[in-house]
Amino acid sequence: MEQDTYLVDVLLYDGFEALDVFGPVELLSWVPAVHFHYLATLPKVLSAQKFSISASTSNSGGDLLLVPGGPGSRALVRDAAFLEKLRILCKSHALVVSVCTGSALLAAAGELDGYQATSNKQAFAWAASFGRAVEWKQRARWCADRDRWTSSGVAAGMDMTAALIAHLFGSNAASAALRQAEYTASSNPANDPFAKK
Repeated sequence: MEQDTYLVDVLLYDGFEALDVFGPVELLSWVPAVHFHYLATLPKVLSAQKFSISASTSNSGGDLLLVPGGPGSRALVRDAAFLEKLRILCKSHALVVSVCTGSALLAAAGELDGYQATSNKQAFAWAASFGRAVEWKQRARWCADRDRWTSSGVAAGMDMTAALIAHLFGSNAASAALRQAEYTASSNPANDPFAKK
């Protein structure tokens, strides 16, 4: 991809899972073109691990939207105002990526209808209950379906992000990011040791 700047909008909310956000952000940060914009419905949000982070309340209209999961997603799947904002965000981004139960939020907003998707295995049945028109994949470390990428639980987001970097910026960029992070990513999305046998 030949582009000077690639803007990643990271959606935050009270109760987001830290590794869902900062695992992918760490790998993407090693790609020189990538810049980040953190946005939320409130100027300051609290992670599931109880640290607060300041965020913008305005949409930058970036290239990619990252939607994390976390315990906070449990209430937001029923929050009509949040889901409408999420729909607007999805429509203003060329690529939408979720980690863990972030896929439940996308499904509840109707943004995964007609797509293959996965979610955290510990919450899979719950997440899948929000997307009857979604082709849910229980055995998948991640799913890449056109302009929607979804990963399994928490650390699986890093494996997906490595594949995403290779897809967007080339395999050399992905290898460099993994080397900097000293992380060995699974390169096979079907290799899911946490799925039911």
